[in-house]
Amino acid sequence: MSTGVEAGALPAPAPVPRRAGLRLDGLRRLALACVVPAALVAIWQLTTAGRPYSLIPPPAEVWAELQDLAVGGINDDAFSGTLWTHLAASLSRVYGGFALAAAAALPLGLLIGRVPLIRALLDPVLQVLRPVPVTAWLPLAMILFGLGPRSAFFLVFLGAFYPILVNTVFGVRSVEPRLFEAAAMLGCTGPAQFLRVVLPAALPSIFTGLRLGLGFAWVVIVVGEMTGVQTGLGAIIMEARQLSRTEIVICGMAVIGVAGFVSDWLVMQLGRRLLAWSPNHG
Repeated sequence: MSTGVEAGALPAPAPVPRRAGLRLDGLRRLALACVVPAALVAIWQLTTAGRPYSLIPPPAEVWAELQDLAVGGINDDAFSGTLWTHLAASLSRVYGGFALAAAAALPLGLLIGRVPLIRALLDPVLQVLRPVPVTAWLPLAMILFGLGPRSAFFLVFLGAFYPILVNTVFGVRSVEPRLFEAAAMLGCTGPAQFLRVVLPAALPSIFTGLRLGLGFAWVVIVVGEMTGVQTGLGAIIMEARQLSRTEIVICGMAVIGVAGFVSDWLVMQLGRRLLAWSPNHG
């Protein structure tokens, strides 16, 4: 009869608590996510340090300028301490234009995807207009809405509208026909199928369109704020470009990137909550 641990046998490793395992996994993902940015900053530093007449400033100068933009007290120029004003202006235009685009594209996409008559009437026109770049709309927007925030709202709206619309139409047209048959057998017919069948089944594609639309809204904000507005990240980038303040241009680009990343994360978290039943969005 054997007692205790047999000779030569190693004791089994203690199980790692689930919470600690999740924390280690999160730290590992964070470390991997920092590898490429750290390498890019290192290359940036090596190629720009010690060159006083270089048009591209080193990372330390950009970081100092970003601090001055945020809180002031370093350069004390016209840009000092103005970051939050410009960020708030851009946020209002991005989210305002995005909200208008979603309010227009979602019901229109549901109708185009589900009603053949609406699809025959509107889809050809929208497909012709969709490839027109937002920059081509800039002069017309300034004529229609004048100089100022309304033109910026319109251009952001255009940037977000088509990704939401196309993905909504795709999601509606991808709904399994068997779902409509099952719903009809349970007494759900006519317009009621939009809310109880079409919308839930199309939600994964709709959220993909919302993420893409919000991303494009941030992409076109610089173009949108070339319409004579005085505040906004796009406005400060254009003004800094005219003054050859490359460090401010880079700061504006970095803030837009971070704001776009946070916006996408928020939409993704909302999608995970509403689509917990979907294997692709759990």
